[in-house]
Amino acid sequence: MANIRPSSDLRNKYNEISEFCNKYNEPVFITKNGTGDLVVISNAEYERLCGRQELRRLLLEGLEDITPLSGVPAEDVFADIEREFGFGKV
Repeated sequence: MANIRPSSDLRNKYNEISEFCNKYNEPVFITKNGTGDLVVISNAEYERLCGRQELRRLLLEGLEDITPLSGVPAEDVFADIEREFGFGKV
């Protein structure tokens, strides 16, 4: 359930808001004159969200680089790994 609070709670109940965000990794929605104004999240949750967005960006960038027939056959990849790490040698 959404945690919605008036803007006065930022001043009067900051510690309570901080504790909630850090404990539950959930946002607190702040209203101003009855209208949505801000969303407060913990620093850890912010970092997690930024990391997810960066990962998504990198994955999409990688997918854009893939063109038909641009890959390497699996047999060649495994042969390279076996050569590099000495697998298959007795």
